[in-house]
Parts: sequence; structure tokens; C-alpha cells
Amino acid sequence: MNATERKPRVAGFALFTLALTAAFVALGVWQLQRRLAKHELIAALTERLAETPVALPPPAEWAALNAARDEFRRVSFTATYLPLPDAMVYSSGSAVRKDASGPGTWAFLPARLAGGEVVVIDAGFVENTMQDRNVEDRAVKKLVTGEPIALTGYLRFPEEPGLLTPAQNVEKRLWFVRDHQAIAGTLGWGAVAPFYVDLEQPAPANGIPRPGPLDVHLKDDHLQYAVTWFALAGAVLIAFGVWARGRRQG
Repeated sequence: MNATERKPRVAGFALFTLALTAAFVALGVWQLQRRLAKHELIAALTERLAETPVALPPPAEWAALNAARDEFRRVSFTATYLPLPDAMVYSSGSAVRKDASGPGTWAFLPARLAGGEVVVIDAGFVENTMQDRNVEDRAVKKLVTGEPIALTGYLRFPEEPGLLTPAQNVEKRLWFVRDHQAIAGTLGWGAVAPFYVDLEQPAPANGIPRPGPLDVHLKDDHLQYAVTWFALAGAVLIAFGVWARGRRQG
């Protein structure tokens, strides 16, 4: 092959190498940006979780609440659990509850405020796989006394189901995503607040379900991923240099 034929091939491979290198560098920069955003999120959540509980926002302010600004705000209020069917939401493990690292379910119940509005309460974790609800049903029913109870917890907002999220099992009242509004609509709880409350306390005497304080321990592997992408970019450039040198000497 003569020099004239080699030049187009070298130029084409050089363009491909530059494009691949640019893509790897862009992915590395993106991971660094995600790392910065993750650190900001962890700092914000850590600050919110450490704050003294405040009164639950009045219903007139509910429409203005949003996850970016209000997720994990600690609140205290009084409500009465309603004698309606509860729901369980399956979890493979929690990113904010160290004592709920294994599979189980979260017990969701509706509770009525003094003004008549209904707030959904995630009353705590149940270590089961939802094969038999008898124990959980008896435990949850004990919470429904008809008397107001002082509650402290964290504002949470509904999750979006993913492409692989299983459909709910209405017969078992089992869901696989924390969408309290969808649960309320299915189980006939009526209109509910746009948020639900992740209960911190009080805990029932038998510990079922088990509420508790939240703690931020979000996974942060972004620096490792960024280094990997940058290393791949460097490897591509080195490989091209070795190949191009071999072509010149051939």
C-alpha cells in the first residue's frame, strides 16, 4: 500500500479516535458533575434531617411544596389513623434507614388531621417478604385506635415507577413503588396530601411496623467512574499513537 492510500485511512482512524476520546472525556466530566451534585444533595439532606421538627405545613401551602426543597423536612403533628385497608410497599433495602438494609415492606396507612384532611403515613418497616400478612395485619390494626396520636416524621414525595417495576397486587394490598396517591386511589382512601410522612416516632410496643430516624448514606462512586472514563480516553490515545507509529514504520 502506498503513502497516498495510507493517508485517508490514518485520517479516518484519527477522527474516530478523537471522537471516542471526546466521548470518554465528556462522560468523565459528567461523572464529576454528578459527584458534585450528589455531595450537595447529601449536605442538604443531612442538614434537614438534623433540624428540629416543625409543625406540619397547613393545607393551604401543600400545593407549593416540592421534593427539591422539602423532601426529608422533619415535622410534628397530631392525627388519627383511619379504619381503612392498609397497604404494604415492598423494599429490597433502604438508602436512608441503616436498620432496614434487607428485604421487607413499608406499612402505609391513612390518617386524618384535626381539620379533616388525610395524610398518608409510612408507619415503618416490616421484615417480611409478603408471603403471609397475618402477623402484619394484626400489628397494623393495633395502631388504629380511633384516638389522635402525636406523630413525628419526615416529608416524602411519591416515587415514579420504572420500566421494570412490577404491577401492584391489589389482593394482597402490595405495591412495589412508594406512590401513596396511587395507593389511596386504589384502596378508597379519598383525597390525600401530595406528600406522605415517613414516621420517625412513636414506635409500637412490639416494634411492628418499625419506624425510626433517617440517616443519609447514599452511594458515591462517581469519582471512581470518572477516573475510569478518563483512563479509557488516555488508553485510546495511546493505542492510536502506537498504531500510527507502526504504520509509519511499516
